[in-house]
Amino acid sequence: MDTTDKEKKLVQDESNVNVAFYVHLKEYNNNVRKELKKRLEEVFFFSKGVNWKFDSFGIEKAGSRHTDVLGYFIFKTSKVEKLKKLFIQEFADYENASKITFSIAKYKKVEETFFEIDV
Repeated sequence: MDTTDKEKKLVQDESNVNVAFYVHLKEYNNNVRKELKKRLEEVFFFSKGVNWKFDSFGIEKAGSRHTDVLGYFIFKTSKVEKLKKLFIQEFADYENASKITFSIAKYKKVEETFFEIDV
């Protein structure tokens, strides 16, 4: 079945790369979220020329998956090394971090279908 012109505008990219940064926190208190957001804004401010999109940010408490409290940031980008360099540059001197880890997930579109729902 052919894709209509209207549907072509909705077509998603063939692939997507998510980069997740995890800041392992030494301690968590009421100021940590504000501190992390401020540093994230610095990454945004200095990132001109890096093709990426911010996806999400949060704090994950220690639990069954890990022992540290994590501040996490997830980006969509094709410029992984540039984003990694910026992120580390802005967080390298963050005294509340015991370490910074990251993961890269590459997704490829397997199928895309369009349908309408009458509302």
